[in-house]
Amino acid sequence: MLDAATIERLAARLDEAERTKALIPMFSKEYPGLTIEDAYAIQRAWTKLQLGRGRVIKGHKIGLTSKAMQNAVGISEPDYGVLFADMFYADATPIPFDRFHAPRIEVELAFVLKAPLRGPDCTIFDVLNATDYVTPALEILETRMHRVDPETGKTRKVMDTISDNAANAALVLGGRPFRPMDADLRWIGALLFRNGGEVEETGLAAGVLNHPANGIAWLANRLAPHDEYLRAGEVVLAGSFTRPVDIRRGDTFHADYGAFGSVSCQFV
Repeated sequence: MLDAATIERLAARLDEAERTKALIPMFSKEYPGLTIEDAYAIQRAWTKLQLGRGRVIKGHKIGLTSKAMQNAVGISEPDYGVLFADMFYADATPIPFDRFHAPRIEVELAFVLKAPLRGPDCTIFDVLNATDYVTPALEILETRMHRVDPETGKTRKVMDTISDNAANAALVLGGRPFRPMDADLRWIGALLFRNGGEVEETGLAAGVLNHPANGIAWLANRLAPHDEYLRAGEVVLAGSFTRPVDIRRGDTFHADYGAFGSVSCQFV
């Protein structure tokens, strides 16, 4: 485990990288023995810095929920990060491209909670009972460190991504909420269009741990050892069921969920 001083120093480097949009070297290069728990400790220290500046936690995100992505990075469970209030955009809202360095976009479902969820024994049934509504969502991913090391050509590790708030930067919530028991959430699919043209990505929500609510139960249980929990009113991004798509300035994205609505945004 890294010592407290090192954790604070690495969190400060991430904080500076976000404010300057200057990428930093991946932490796993400097600390080859970096563990997942080290990474979450850095993330928590970074979160504390953000709270000290007045940012407000409004929810959480879950990432790496598909088996394909977990196998690609060599882990057996998802990861998670924090959603701050200033990350949220309404459906069809223009988003400043200059806010990001090299953003990417994913298609998800967002759960809005009406009751708290606590581990360690949270189940999918607890999640469904605690959810007020579900809505289409787009997650905007960002990195504060190199995805590929410019010197060695090696890609970042999952510990780097976790340290970096699970690569989260922003999200867009759709305007078509529905109750969690009104549909089999596994079979909700989406088509992601760029600039009204060809479909960039498609997917089914079952790709998220066989049911998107499973990820939220996992998160409640994962937070429990740190005496943390999911609060009523929080928004939880359940995990992407498409691959990330690179975003260019001027792009408009539209995700069509069929009978369950749509969500869109433009990067200006």
